[in-house]
Amino acid sequence: MVRTGNITVMTTGKLTNATQIGSRARWLGCRWLGAALWLALALPTTADAAPRKPVVDTEVLEKLPLRAGDSSARELADLRKAMNNAATDQALTSAAATLAERYFDLALARGDPRYVGYAEAVLARFSARPLPASLLLIRGLLRQYRHDFEGALSDFAAALVLDPELAEAHAWRAAIHLVQADYAAAHKECAALARLGRKTLYGGCNGLAQAYGGQLEAGYRTLQQALESTRNADQRLWLLTRLGEVAAWRGQSAQAERHFREALQLGRDDGYLLAAWSDFLLDTGRADEVIQQLAGWESSDNLLLRLAEADAILKRPTATRRAQTLEDRFAAAKLRGDTTHRAEEARFRLHLRGDPAQALRLAAENYHVQREPRDARILLEAAIAAGDGAAAEAARAWLQTSGFEDQRLRQLGLNSQRLMPMESRAAAQK
Repeated sequence: MVRTGNITVMTTGKLTNATQIGSRARWLGCRWLGAALWLALALPTTADAAPRKPVVDTEVLEKLPLRAGDSSARELADLRKAMNNAATDQALTSAAATLAERYFDLALARGDPRYVGYAEAVLARFSARPLPASLLLIRGLLRQYRHDFEGALSDFAAALVLDPELAEAHAWRAAIHLVQADYAAAHKECAALARLGRKTLYGGCNGLAQAYGGQLEAGYRTLQQALESTRNADQRLWLLTRLGEVAAWRGQSAQAERHFREALQLGRDDGYLLAAWSDFLLDTGRADEVIQQLAGWESSDNLLLRLAEADAILKRPTATRRAQTLEDRFAAAKLRGDTTHRAEEARFRLHLRGDPAQALRLAAENYHVQREPRDARILLEAAIAAGDGAAAEAARAWLQTSGFEDQRLRQLGLNSQRLMPMESRAAAQK
């Protein structure tokens, strides 16, 4: 966070050209950035392999994986043809926006960041000219993917100047504010969606802001109302996934499982849903079901991480190979200067490599950039494992100021605080 080139973004009024580029993985700010921010690793590579330049330009280095019955290759070819054959600037802009957003959608659905590079290449064709609202929106999506949040916010604001009814720009601005734990700013963007008459989009935005901001029950009700207001499968998948997460935070496991399973029954590839469901299964001691659910998904680094954790829990023979594959991918990301995957690597270092000090360093660096509940959790867990309660002060401060109600995280906060000297604990409680 979007399935095809068809228009699937929710609307309640007339669509402008810029708003006609929405799709499932992007609706509501691509799961409020969750999906976009956890994609950032490379596909299989060997960290110590020497760089090699192809001898001829026609050499095929690698074929992107396609799933059974996948029609995306033909679809992408048609979209590229439409862009290359565009006869007017307006047609070119429209075709480029459609192709770039489809690449982005595939990156989110499959956990394959190379599609983001393809989308960036499409936008590079317009580097010498002012961008219309549709392309500013997409450039904002790509910038937030790279964790250039300020650049993304600027692009979305510029898009709104050109098209004040571009609801997706408000949704993405809310997403970034939620990731940065600026809930007041997020609520302002949600209110803008309400003014535009985007009832379901507003419900998803406001519900998640409520949940993050210490109102889990109210947030759950708001998300449930948004779900009841739409029959669109793409919107329902997003809402059901977030309802599953909120129910789990409330300690309502049966309700959470019901929501996750209903989302899965929609039968769509969705990396964020699979990761959230797998985390739920791991938290409830069902590692064997993770192995079954994620079969065939090793090309997604974030899903491979869940597979490797399940392997380790079950002591399966594939545990060593999968952990080493992840090690290689993290190393390759470092060579590229890619720092967008620190939360996932922190989890890898803590759970699969038994290195709490390194995990804590990565989790703390990540928390400077993004501060969602999952980011707080890995920081708290790493701090406890490293015996360094002071290192998790930022996460504890967030728990206190936000009022976030998940009892697991609140207990982790207390456990980390107990590691601090008595005088430091007393000062922190003032």
